[in-house]
Amino acid sequence: MNFSAAIPTFVITLREGVEAALVVGIVLALLKKAKQSRLNIWVYAGVGVGIAISALIGVLFTWIIQAVSALNPQYSSVVEPLLEGIFSILAIFMLSWMLLWMTQQAKFMKAQVEGAVTGALKQNSNAGWGVFTLIFIAVVREGFETVLFIAANFQQGLVPAIGALAGLSVAVAIGVLLFKWGIKINIRQFFQVMGILLVLIVAGLVVTALGKFDQAIATLSLSNRASESLCFYYERFTRIHSCILGPMVWNTSNLLPDDQFPGVIFNALFGYTQYLYFIQALGYAVFLLVVGGLYFQSLRGKDKVSSKNQPVEQKK
Repeated sequence: MNFSAAIPTFVITLREGVEAALVVGIVLALLKKAKQSRLNIWVYAGVGVGIAISALIGVLFTWIIQAVSALNPQYSSVVEPLLEGIFSILAIFMLSWMLLWMTQQAKFMKAQVEGAVTGALKQNSNAGWGVFTLIFIAVVREGFETVLFIAANFQQGLVPAIGALAGLSVAVAIGVLLFKWGIKINIRQFFQVMGILLVLIVAGLVVTALGKFDQAIATLSLSNRASESLCFYYERFTRIHSCILGPMVWNTSNLLPDDQFPGVIFNALFGYTQYLYFIQALGYAVFLLVVGGLYFQSLRGKDKVSSKNQPVEQKK
């Protein structure tokens, strides 16, 4: 079994899981401070139901993929890569948006959670449901992103799911270390490193998604004459060519094949491919420039805010 496919889902679930663990830890700490620990059961219920719903969404996606592929077995070789490409695009948008949003909102997270818990406690009769809803939404939001990423790689079987479970376990362990045992961890630095890894992983997903669309359209164009024109690019004098991705940028199959170690690790983690085409290289570069640029800009913005606040704290 090739466990390299578990690495990206491990990283993503670890990062998203720590975000959810922070929310859970803050809520538990606030309930303890307010002497409302009786509501802890609602927190644990929110976590459990959130994980269960995320798993159910994953099963539903798997069922949809299998059902659509079975509708017309003749075109299953077209439908499968096409669905992978679509789920990859959805995962790219969701993960990119959450990365940028969480980076900008991180400094307000505690205040927002405190406000939500305080509002829930004021409604004595519905306080438990308010706490449950807050935790449930936090867990499902992170779980949905991971499910989308796994769905984009559904042909790799259970391996991505194993990585997701491992990442979730480590995230829970970090939450326990922080809030139960009081061990200090540099969360800010952790999120920065995870953010950089996530940018590179999602950039690789751009390359993979484009490759899946190319595979689907190439297969469709070969299936009947009416679809031949879909392949607008075709190199007649090369054995390896693309259908919609333009000319080949590199061929590293002899130097670093993507189905052997260590190329298989780079392929699973960063979307490395031994055959890279122009449109893929362009998509990768544009993603890094736009999303990567926005991410590092938001990090610099946070550093400026913290450096401005530091002298004020020293004066106190």
